Amino acid sequence: MHSALPLLIGSEIYRGSSYGPKHPLAIPRVSTTLDLIHAMGWVAPEQYRDSPRATPKELLRFHTPDYIAALMAAEATQQVDPVHRERHRIGADGNPIYREVFSRPATSAGGVMLAAELTRDGGVVHVPGGGTHHGQPDRASGFCYVNDAALGLYRWLDLGLTNILYLDIDAHHGDGVEHAFAQDPRVFTVSVHEAGRWPNTGPAENRAGGHARNLPVPEQFNDSEMDFLLRHAILPILRQRRPQAVMLQCGADAILEDPLSRLALTNAAHRGVVAALMGLAPRLIVLGGGGYNPWSVARCWAGVWATLNRLPVPPRIPPAAEAVLRGLAWTRAAGRNPPEHWFTSIADSPRPGPVRPEIRTLAARTLEDLPEPPPALAETDARITA
Repeated sequence: MHSALPLLIGSEIYRGSSYGPKHPLAIPRVSTTLDLIHAMGWVAPEQYRDSPRATPKELLRFHTPDYIAALMAAEATQQVDPVHRERHRIGADGNPIYREVFSRPATSAGGVMLAAELTRDGGVVHVPGGGTHHGQPDRASGFCYVNDAALGLYRWLDLGLTNILYLDIDAHHGDGVEHAFAQDPRVFTVSVHEAGRWPNTGPAENRAGGHARNLPVPEQFNDSEMDFLLRHAILPILRQRRPQAVMLQCGADAILEDPLSRLALTNAAHRGVVAALMGLAPRLIVLGGGGYNPWSVARCWAGVWATLNRLPVPPRIPPAAEAVLRGLAWTRAAGRNPPEHWFTSIADSPRPGPVRPEIRTLAARTLEDLPEPPPALAETDARITA
């Protein structure tokens, strides 16, 4: 039997782990999120699971043996030879060698695969340490060494699921996951991301063999526009496909205060997407992802957890939670004089705006020529849950 309550998967490996002092991922994200959730009193002991570390063999479900061996060697020696750097991009392109360069991504992968196992018979799991959607089979990419989302989706497939929807609302295109399943009709991928933003993939016309939809959005993409795409593109796809499972990559870098995008969402948009997905599939996994402002990331993902539990978020958080947020430091300019609400609240108020014509056009285009979902859903689900 699956848990009647949503489950939260975390790990202490994220505490104090950093990509280096000058890297965008120098900031504490998962540990702050977990501390904030606990300080709010939002998680019962039976809801929390410690993330296992994926074994090298488990990682081979998506990654190549040579790459995993090179990643393990980089952690053991804290260096990489020129051949492996060139081939696997370890120690290059913003993918530094750091103390836990294998064990941290292996832990995030273990957490997402555990989430798939825990939802075998249904349920909801939040894995804020997951969401490394750029990882490629043979190389690191975009701060992602292991593609935990793809590995979690493969685990669902290996459990017998045949109709899965992967939704990605990170500011950056979910390229690694789309590529992984471009030829697999069992996994339909949807990515909402900033147009023209690295990795410069995911144009609307790219449909990956028919099993993907890409929604590249313009700068200053606002809450009203996200709500429009949700109601007029994303939810119609869900209702048409009737997936057995949904995985949401809930990157926080599309929020206005993030330094690595030019989008203008509040965390109310993320909570709105999560709330809309609840109940539309018997299995739901919500991952973290991008996000490079420590306050906006932790507040967003803690609010997502509250949404999954249908918990009200008070306008003013209690002193213990406020202490977590006041304990953060950020070397970027915005971190030197943070606004007071970054310390005292979790839920942003929605920031509405005009829905531009290109957003309306994008929504309509997204629904054109949707493929039929895989057949025999009832029989498949019966076999899984037997």
